[in-house]
Parts: sequence; C-alpha cells; structure tokens
Amino acid sequence: MIAFIVLLALLLLATFGLGYTAPLFAALFPGLDNPVYRQDGFPALLLGHVEIVAAASSIAVILGVATGIAVTRPAGREFRGLLETVAATGQAFPPVAVLALAVPAMGFGAEPAIVALALYGLLPVVQNTIAGLENTPADARIAAAGMGMTPAQILLQVELPLAAPVILTGIRLSVVIGIGTAAIASTVGARTLGLPIIVGLNGSNIAYVLQGATLVALLAVTLDQGFDALTVGLTRWRSAT
Repeated sequence: MIAFIVLLALLLLATFGLGYTAPLFAALFPGLDNPVYRQDGFPALLLGHVEIVAAASSIAVILGVATGIAVTRPAGREFRGLLETVAATGQAFPPVAVLALAVPAMGFGAEPAIVALALYGLLPVVQNTIAGLENTPADARIAAAGMGMTPAQILLQVELPLAAPVILTGIRLSVVIGIGTAAIASTVGARTLGLPIIVGLNGSNIAYVLQGATLVALLAVTLDQGFDALTVGLTRWRSAT
C-alpha cells in the first residue's frame, strides 16, 4: 500500500508539474525550440487515457469473466477450446490493425480504441477466470452441495470468492497491458498520453516522447501496485473468513 501511495503521488506530481520543467528539458535538449509539450494539458491527457483504459477494461472483464464462468459449467465445457482460441486471436491481432479496421465503421475518436483494447485485454481475464475456477478445491464444492446450496449459490458464495485472487491477477495484467497499448489510440484522434509521444516522433522532439512515455510508465506501475495491494488485502480477508 505504501508503494502505491508513493507512486500515485509521483504520478500526480509529474502530471501537474511537467508544464513547469521547461528549463530542465531545455538544458537536456538544447537544440529544441519547444522542450515541453503544451498542445494539451497533461492532466487532461492523463484523464483521457484513464477513461479509455477503464472503458476497455470493463468490457474485457465483463466478457472475460462471464465467458470464463460459462465454459467451466457442464453445459459449456465443449466451448472452452473455441473461447480460448478466440481470446488468443484477439490478443495476437495487432491493435493497430484493429484500429485501422474499426475507424471506417466507427470514425475517429475513442470508440475504435476502446474496441481494440478490449479485444487485446480479453485473453488474460479469460485464462485466469478459468484457472481460478478450475483450481477451486473440490472439497469446498462438495461441502457446499452437502449443505444444500444450489449450483448458483456454490458459484457465487464458494467458487468465485476462492478464485478471486487468481481472477484479479488476470484483470491486473489486462489493465496494465491496456495502459501501455492505449498510447497508440492517439493515432485515431483519441486524447491520451500517447499524443506527446506521437507528436514528438513526427517532429523529432525526443523531449515530448520522454514526457509522454514517463507518464504512461508511471501510470502503469502505479495501477500495478494498486492491484497488488488489492490482491494482498483480498487474500488476507479470505484467510480471516
């Protein structure tokens, strides 16, 4: 938790403080006329980045957990191979290609980026949901059935709580991947932390690239530590109960 709080403070400090670091970047890159990215405020770009990742991750989590549960039930086991193949294909398909296909149908903006990120983040959620549920101790399920619980009650009150740390690990991986990949969303008009990177690459301005990449990395590490703290807390709660 302490690491998460420290990283969050660094992220906020960097986000709101980069606009005041022109002397530093001017000294580091003396050949640049504009050493600090100012076309969009970094706080607005951070917020846009988080919103896109949150929307895409929500879709990936809902679909991934729901389908993962479905293929671990007796009626859906025959579809497990198909689901894993589809999820793996979604991650193997380059997000840039998904964006290129989605833009003609959806237009420029955040929507095609959300579709691409959701497909890209589906596999870890599906895999960990299946793994978590299948590794639930059989004794716990048998005991719950012996107590008269229905299959739905066993799923909600026994299997999912026991599988939660594993499922959360998949969600964590999906979100962290999404944060890094969301930078390319700016190529289709979405306002993310990828804008300074893309503008910097197009204009040979390494300072812009460094500023955008630093914030993306800080955001990814901060959320990763946040999920770590959540997983530890969940594990302790499960042990206590």
